[in-house]
This record gives sequence, C-alpha cells and structure tokens, in this order.
Amino acid sequence: MIPAQFDYVRPASLAEACRALASDEDAKVLAGGQSLLPLLRLRLAYPSALVDVARLPELAGVHDRGDHVFVGAMATHDEVLRSGVVNADCPLLSLAVATVADPAVRHRGTVGGSLAHADPAGDLPAVVLALDGVFVARSEEGEREIPAAEFFVDYWESALRPGEILVGVKIPKLGPGWGFHYEKFHRTAQSWAIVGVAAAVRRFRPARSNGAIQEARIGLTNMGATPVRARAVEAALRGVELGEQVRQACEEADDGTTPPADLHAQPDYRRHLARVLTHRAVLAAAGSP
Repeated sequence: MIPAQFDYVRPASLAEACRALASDEDAKVLAGGQSLLPLLRLRLAYPSALVDVARLPELAGVHDRGDHVFVGAMATHDEVLRSGVVNADCPLLSLAVATVADPAVRHRGTVGGSLAHADPAGDLPAVVLALDGVFVARSEEGEREIPAAEFFVDYWESALRPGEILVGVKIPKLGPGWGFHYEKFHRTAQSWAIVGVAAAVRRFRPARSNGAIQEARIGLTNMGATPVRARAVEAALRGVELGEQVRQACEEADDGTTPPADLHAQPDYRRHLARVLTHRAVLAAAGSP
C-alpha cells in the first residue's frame, strides 16, 4: 500500500528536531525506519510529518561512561553487535541484537527506534528492562531520565511525552562474575519472537554454597502488553544450586504475565515456552552445559 501524505523535515541539530516536534503534535520521529515504515505502508500510522534524526551527531555512537555504557538512539543494531564496549561490559545486549531479523535490517534498524517503538515482541526492551537501563529523553523543556521499569506503558506506547526525542539509553555495567544469555523461540530467522528470555546470572564463588546462584535478572519478550520483569523467578532462583532446583524455580516464569493470543501461539503455549526457555537461559547464563 501507499502511505498517506506527510511532510518531511531533516533538522540539522537535536534542538531543531525538538522544535519541529513541539510545533506539530502529529509529527513522528524517523530513525532507521524498520518499524515505522511498515506501519506507514499499512496505514496504521498517519503522521502529519516525519522528523528525520538519522544524521544528528548527538544521537550517534556507543560510549563508555565509566559505570555504564551509553548507547545513542541512532546506533544501529550492527554497530552495537560489533561494539567492543558492549561486548565487554553489556554482552546481553549484543546477544539479543544478534537475533534481530537479518543483516539488512540490523544495518538499518536503530536501538533507539526499536526501544521507542515499544513493541513487546521486540528483543531489546526485555534486555534493557532486565539490566535496569535508564532512558534519556530530550525536548524543548530540557532533558529527563526514565527508568526502564517506567518506560514501557502499553502495546506500542512508551513514556515519551509529546515533543520528546529519545537520545539514548544508559546500561549499567554489572561487573565481573555475571553470565548472560538470550533465548528466543521464533518461526523463522526474520520473524518476531513468539517468546524470548533475557537472563543475567551471578553465582557465588565455588567455595561458597557450591557455586549456587547469588542473583538473577530475567526479562521476558512477548509475554504481555509490555516486556515483563520475571520477579518471581528471580526470587525463586536466589541461593539455588544448579540442577533440579533451577528447573523448579523456572516454573514461576509465567507468574503474573498476560501473554497474547495470535496466529502463532495461544497464551497457554506461550506460558509453557516461557518456563522452558527461562530454564535454558538461566543454565546457559550460569555456565552450565
């Protein structure tokens, strides 16, 4: 289909982009376009104008900021995948990015666009939620930070206010002793996740508790209207040794979730997948064969 008519604006600075959005409440930000353009073609979105932020230097790059990694909103999936900083300090993000669609999409799609799109079936929201990321937004009124736990509001709805642009996301460095894994079940390599699990696990040293799990962070993809932090599993895994107890703890993975029903899976099947995939992800992150 052909999109509805819209104006096109290419600002030269972030301040100019904020002014353009503030002057038109029906304008949309255009980043990599991998999520927005299909909506335009299907006429599921009717923006009066597109504000193209692709070339704004304020939104570019991946930066080491000491205690956290700052991923600019216009950093592409491929850029994140190849980033030495991300792979060293936030490997869960690169593990998830590697599963996004295909190389063509990863070269065009942006981290900021994917997160601001707020699709619960997207891979990155659950990762940022599990890692306690913080979103940085800018408008004419100034800059504000939004914790990941407050950023995702509903299907395709984020906490970004009218006139705000996502500048990037701060991802804390968890430090040594953590293991990471992203487990995803999907029909084809290019399709959305039916269910995905982002897991970060830290174990006690072998001299203490036989290497039992000290702490776990679990984020679920496509198990509700927003990405889900699996708090019940996190609590159940605390102090558990690898083995049957881990599997039993992961039976809590679907607790409090409201998985959707669609052509690909019914809620009960998604609940089953959440339990199975969480078990796999936790074992992999903990270093168990």
